[in-house]
Amino acid sequence: MSEIKDISLAPSGEMKMAWAKRYMPLLNSIEADFREKKPFAGLRMAICLHLEAKSAVLCRVMMAGGAEVYVCGSNPLSTQDDVVAALASSGAEVYATYGCTMEEYEHYIEMVLASRPNIIIDDGADLVSAIHARHPELISGIIGGCEETTTGIIRDKALEAAGMLGFPMICVNDAKCKHFFDNRYGTGQSVFDGVNRLTNLIVAGKEVVVAGYGWCGRGVAMRAKGLGARVSVTEIDPVKALEAMMDGFEVKTMDEAAPTGDLFITETGCCDVITERHFRKMKDGAILCNGGHFDVEIDVKWLEENAVSTCPGRNELTKGYTLEGGKTIFILSEGRLVNLASGDGHPVEIMDMSFAIQALGAQYVALNRGKLEIKCHDIPAKVDNDVAARKLASCGMKVDKLTEKQEEYLKSWEL
Repeated sequence: MSEIKDISLAPSGEMKMAWAKRYMPLLNSIEADFREKKPFAGLRMAICLHLEAKSAVLCRVMMAGGAEVYVCGSNPLSTQDDVVAALASSGAEVYATYGCTMEEYEHYIEMVLASRPNIIIDDGADLVSAIHARHPELISGIIGGCEETTTGIIRDKALEAAGMLGFPMICVNDAKCKHFFDNRYGTGQSVFDGVNRLTNLIVAGKEVVVAGYGWCGRGVAMRAKGLGARVSVTEIDPVKALEAMMDGFEVKTMDEAAPTGDLFITETGCCDVITERHFRKMKDGAILCNGGHFDVEIDVKWLEENAVSTCPGRNELTKGYTLEGGKTIFILSEGRLVNLASGDGHPVEIMDMSFAIQALGAQYVALNRGKLEIKCHDIPAKVDNDVAARKLASCGMKVDKLTEKQEEYLKSWEL
C-alpha cells in the first residue's frame, strides 16, 4: 500500500507528466518496444529516484515492460507530491513525501525493499547500500541493477573493492550519452534555474566559485561564464585544474576563493568542501549552494551550531546564518541538491537520454540474468550508440556511414 501525501493531487501530477512525456521521444519509443516484448515480466523492480515528472515517466515505462514497480524518493526535498500521487494512481507502489524526515526517508526505503526486488534502479546507491548493510538476505533474489550518479557509482565500486558487492551493477553515469550531456548540459542549466528561483539575483558581474571540475562542474562553470560571471574553479586534481585554466577559468584553492566569491557552488561528490575556516573568510552576503548528490559538501551543521543568529532569506529554502562580527552567509536548499530541491531538475530532453540509458540498462540486466559477473559494469557500447542514434533521429539528423573500403582502411596498419 503506497504511503504518499494526498492521492487527490494526481490530476496536477498527470499534467506535469504529460508535458514531460511530450518531449521524451526516446522513452516513448522504448515504451512501445517494452509493451510488445515485456522484458520485465514477472520481475519486481525497486526504484529510488528524484520523484518528479521525468522520473515518473521512466517508472511507467518500466511498468509497460511488465515490471511490478516499487518506488521511493532519493532526496526529501526533490519529491513532488502531485507527481507521486499520479504515479501511485497508475499502479505503482510509491513511498515518498516532500520534506519527509530522515526517519521517514529510511522507512520508505525499507518499504520498497520489503517487496524483495529482482532489479534495482538507484540514484546515489541508497538502495544498494541498505541491502548490503541491513538486508543481505535479499541479495540472492537480485539479478542486478543500474546506478544513475557519480556518487552512487563511487559507493558501488567501494563495495566491489571490499569484496562485498552481491550482484552486478550497471554504471549508467559512465555512459557517454549520460555524463557528456546530463552532467554537463543538464546540471549547468538546472543549477542556475534553482539558484535564480531562490535568489532572483543577477549572475553577471559576480564571482562564481565552482568547486570541482568534473562533468557537472564543467557544465556549471560554462553556464556561469555564459551568464556573465567571473568564474573561479577549485580542484584537487591537477589535470582537471589545468583543463579549467585552459578553458579560461581562474584556478584557486578554496582558501583563496573564500574572501572574494559571491556565489559558491559545490560539485565534487566529497564531504567538507566548504567548512568553518572558509566561512570565516567569506564576505557578508555570500551565497552557498550544493549541486552534489549528498548534503555533505557544505558544513551546514557547523553553521547551525555556531551562528549567533539565523534569518530567513527570500523564501523558506534560503536561510541566512549570522556569525560573530555580524557577517551573514546564506545557504540555499539546506545544502541539498539545489537544482532538484529548488527546481525541477534537469531539462526534459536531457533526462530523456539519461532515462533511456536506465531503461535499456535494466533490460540488459534482465536479458542477461545469471550471465553477468558480479561487479560494476560499463554500459555496453551498443546501448550507448542506440540511445545516440535514437536522439539524432528524433531531431531529424543523420550521420554518415563508413564504406567497406573505409572500414578496411581503418583496420589496416599499412598505408
